[in-house]
Amino acid sequence: MLRLVLSAVLLAVTSAPAPSPRLTIARLQYDGGGDWYANPSSIPNLLRAIRERTSFPVEQAEARVTLMDDRIWDYPFLHVTGHGNIKFTDAEVVRLREYLTRGGFLHVDDNYGIDESFRREIKRVFPDRELVDVPLSHPVYHIVYDFPTGIPKIHEHDGHPARGFGIFLGNRLAVYYSWESDLGNGWEDVGTYNDPPELHEAALRMGVNLFVYAITSRPSA
Repeated sequence: MLRLVLSAVLLAVTSAPAPSPRLTIARLQYDGGGDWYANPSSIPNLLRAIRERTSFPVEQAEARVTLMDDRIWDYPFLHVTGHGNIKFTDAEVVRLREYLTRGGFLHVDDNYGIDESFRREIKRVFPDRELVDVPLSHPVYHIVYDFPTGIPKIHEHDGHPARGFGIFLGNRLAVYYSWESDLGNGWEDVGTYNDPPELHEAALRMGVNLFVYAITSRPSA
């Protein structure tokens, strides 16, 4: 009898479907000296907004991965931020290219200070592709919330208009670079910066759009 019970338990365990990967935003840890950990309340706040405003059952907490972490394949959305230098190894360049060509999405948020190093490193990832302005007609500006004039301007930085640059792989936007906007600061807890509530809301709405686009544009397995 005990053998039969154990056999039944084993059968139930082995026949049960494998759990689905957790749906969240993965913050990328990188070398080079930049503060990849900046804006600590930003991603949890964005995840809360996604959970409350869409049907995606996202986790409450962000993930943290390096490019060489095998868990990276479980996360369709990678987020990069910081104020300093980004530096990838040759192996990380290959891994990031593979991650993106296999359907991953990379959002890089210019938190003031990473522009030069990010442009240098992404050129190593895709030497044959340029960062281009994402057209205002693109779904990333309309998929949930409407941004007819493009990415919102959250912080002053150098006073330039905010721009959304991208790298396309075929018709799919695989890399979105928010420049002179600082969405991450806008996602942070209200009161962290002296921003009016409408900018906090605009930043969250743009973040929701980015996440929903990343998930819905992902190629089928």
